[in-house]
Amino acid sequence: MTEPKTSDETTIDRDWWRGAVIYQIYPRSYQDQNGDGVGDLVGITSRLDYVADLGVDAIWLSPVFTSPMKDFGYDVSDYRGIDPSFGTLEDFDRLVQKAHSLGLKVIIDQVISHSSDKHAWFAESRQSRTNPRADWYVWADPKPDGTPPNNWLSIFGGSAWQWDSRRMQYYMHNFLVSQPDLNFHNSAVQDALLSDMRFWLERGVDGFRLDTVNFYFHSTGLESNPVVKPEDFNASTAPAVNPYNFQEHLFDKSRPENLDFLKRLRAMMDEYPGTTTVGEIGDSQHQLAIMSQYTSGDERLHMAYTFDYLGGEFSAEHFRNSIAATEAGAPDGWICLAFSNHDVVRHVSRWATHGQEAAFTRLAATLILAMRGSVCLYQGEELGLKEAELAFEDLVDPYGIEFWPQFKGRDGCRTPMVWQAHAANGAFSTANRTWLPVPAEHLLHAVDTQDNVEGSVLEFYRALLAFRKLHPALVKGSIVLLDTADPDVLAFIREHEGERLLCVFNMSETAAEFAVPDGLSPVNAGCPGVTAAVIDGEIDLEPFGAYIGVL
Repeated sequence: MTEPKTSDETTIDRDWWRGAVIYQIYPRSYQDQNGDGVGDLVGITSRLDYVADLGVDAIWLSPVFTSPMKDFGYDVSDYRGIDPSFGTLEDFDRLVQKAHSLGLKVIIDQVISHSSDKHAWFAESRQSRTNPRADWYVWADPKPDGTPPNNWLSIFGGSAWQWDSRRMQYYMHNFLVSQPDLNFHNSAVQDALLSDMRFWLERGVDGFRLDTVNFYFHSTGLESNPVVKPEDFNASTAPAVNPYNFQEHLFDKSRPENLDFLKRLRAMMDEYPGTTTVGEIGDSQHQLAIMSQYTSGDERLHMAYTFDYLGGEFSAEHFRNSIAATEAGAPDGWICLAFSNHDVVRHVSRWATHGQEAAFTRLAATLILAMRGSVCLYQGEELGLKEAELAFEDLVDPYGIEFWPQFKGRDGCRTPMVWQAHAANGAFSTANRTWLPVPAEHLLHAVDTQDNVEGSVLEFYRALLAFRKLHPALVKGSIVLLDTADPDVLAFIREHEGERLLCVFNMSETAAEFAVPDGLSPVNAGCPGVTAAVIDGEIDLEPFGAYIGVL
């Protein structure tokens, strides 16, 4: 093993992640190089020039670890291995090297709240109640009547407890039955997981996206969760049809013991200057408080991945309330913003129900890149892709299959990337059949139909990302919300090191006006796609129009 990275304080930007734009790659669906219908690491490496040309700062790879793929990589059977479907460790090393040569940081998905039931640790743990890893997972005796120890539910449906006849006990699984939860109350488990993470830091990764970071600990008292109060009902963690929402998850996740583990994690990360962590916090009732706890100060996570804009409505009120709540509830924290990812309906389909997709797509891009926080863009977002409509027989996501048809799962946002409109499978793969079908409607938005085409969504994203980099206030600045007379208008000021920008957004399908507050004299900053101007102290905004001006 090599020595930890050494730091030259004059060359390493420890805060590169603050305000960074991170491009999420779903490896199965980005580029298939070997022709088996599944994307791979060599394929991703071949497309990194495209990613760098977008103007982003980093890539986030969804899991590529060894896995039986029951949950497509989020069920890890070897934390130090690359699944053969993606390639080899050498392929991974070459990807990191190529990314770094292009100025791209590399963040990998770390799924440590649970493992696959095929992991060697679980295979040993389930053999008896006395083996060396007997308590590496969450085991519990049944109630006297043989039923599970409490009412905890799995996000993927049914009880969070699965009976194991070898131990004559139940084991806990927050997700699939084949994803048993690791027991973080055992320090040996923490040691092993941190050692596995160090393995990747030594290989040069620049950070981790921590999947379900608030699921690490459970209450050892195994108390049943209370019924959620009607006023607190929120379906942001799970779809509305999922009974998981009916409980207030006080005892099966988001436990206070996690704070000490995150300190251990941060201490390790600090040995590798310039690395970062972003935690996915799945807790609809307590997300803001948890985000504040997990990211405030410099002893825990660097930033938290927010669910505020992966659901909810696209309205000025929703965004205003979410921004205000974040600024008040976690003033020292740092969030990572996203409108789309591998788990939710693509935001153009989710929000652009009015038919004005072109204007909406540009407004959404301008808005997310103007808000305070780091930003995650999901592959295909820069092409304006919509959610794919798939037939039931094409589904492979166990979540969608379980709750079909009211919830169609995650396959619709995971279909292959489209590179060439007239090539087989959009040039994603030469296979006769890809792991998910390539939607015909996506081919109309393929990269080659937009590359260097004036006015295309792709070129708009490139120009917008370049504009953001020119303005420090958009990258690392503070945010102050402004009052607006029109409820459909969102306005705020971003400020950093002497630069002040006025950002105004019309989030409706009708024209709107914004009266510039007294004392402010904005001058158009030249933001791509912005045509509005200040006339007599008023900004006239087109439907889904935006304005960014220098103060």
